[in-house]
Amino acid sequence: MARKRRPFEVFSMSFLDCMSCGFGAVILFFMIINAQVKETTEDDPSELMAETRMLEVEILEGRKNLVLAKNTIEELESEKDTAEGRIAQVIALIEELRAELAEYDQDTLAEIERIEKLQTDIKNLEEEVKRLLAMAEAQESEGNRLREFKGEGDRQYLTGLKLGGERTLILVDRSASMLDEKIVNIIRRRNMPVDDKLRAVKWRQAVASVDWLTAQFVPGSEFQIYLYNTEAEPVIEGSDGVWLKADDATQLDEALRVLRRTVPEGGTNMKAAMQVITSLNPWPDNVILLADGLPTMDQPTSNKRTVSGRDRARFFTNAVNELPSNIPVNVFLYPLEGDYEAPFLYWLLAYRSGGSFISVSKDWP
Repeated sequence: MARKRRPFEVFSMSFLDCMSCGFGAVILFFMIINAQVKETTEDDPSELMAETRMLEVEILEGRKNLVLAKNTIEELESEKDTAEGRIAQVIALIEELRAELAEYDQDTLAEIERIEKLQTDIKNLEEEVKRLLAMAEAQESEGNRLREFKGEGDRQYLTGLKLGGERTLILVDRSASMLDEKIVNIIRRRNMPVDDKLRAVKWRQAVASVDWLTAQFVPGSEFQIYLYNTEAEPVIEGSDGVWLKADDATQLDEALRVLRRTVPEGGTNMKAAMQVITSLNPWPDNVILLADGLPTMDQPTSNKRTVSGRDRARFFTNAVNELPSNIPVNVFLYPLEGDYEAPFLYWLLAYRSGGSFISVSKDWP
């Protein structure tokens, strides 16, 4: 016998329980959320108000700063306009000053040119005064000169030469080297006729130098002229050891005449020339030496065919040792090829004795 099925019920107790539990859970969840939302809603307005106030304050500060910035910008623009105006004024003033300075410079240049012209005129006048004074002195000295030296150009350009003194001794080198300044020409001229030797430019220059020197003698003074080569002898025969009167024009003319007819020859014995100084009585107070190189001997005769530079320096030293002290020696040095030590040694002689050293130029006197 078949079992009788139980009728199906849609809403059973289990289902209702489940629905009740679920519904209750939903209500509980809603209540919890509602409470949190309510709590949150109750707290938010105060915080929002505070934040709102803070934002309003910041907005007010920002607006205030904006106003200040605008005011500052306006002030800066105003100052900029003022500065630009001042700059324009300064530029205009600078232009005016430049124009005035240009005018002043023109006036200054004209003034400077005028001053320079005046200075030039003053200088020219001073030179003219010096020239006139020199002419006056020359004319005065011409009146006191014993002789006149005629020639071209200005003969008085020697400086430092002491031509004063009561007794002047002139020593003239008349060795063969006085024929020329080059060794080859000296050898060539040495074998020429007498007239050709007398026409040698170097010897004629030495003679003209003596002529110039005698024209500078002081009235009332005394003089003597000696020639030396291997030996020393007075230019006027028979006047050995005797002083001649500078006022005696005849003796001066005779001395120059003999000198012009003297032929340069032989070696150079400077020691003999220095011994002349002590042979005169009284001794000279001024010595003028005309030479062209170092001596080649210190004795009247020599057997040597050649002389070294060391020997010539030794001969020079021996000659200088014959010179008494406190007597100035003024040296006129004429050019000679290859004698390189001569200028220094002769300068040393002039310096130590208190005289002067003159390297004679080709166009003097």
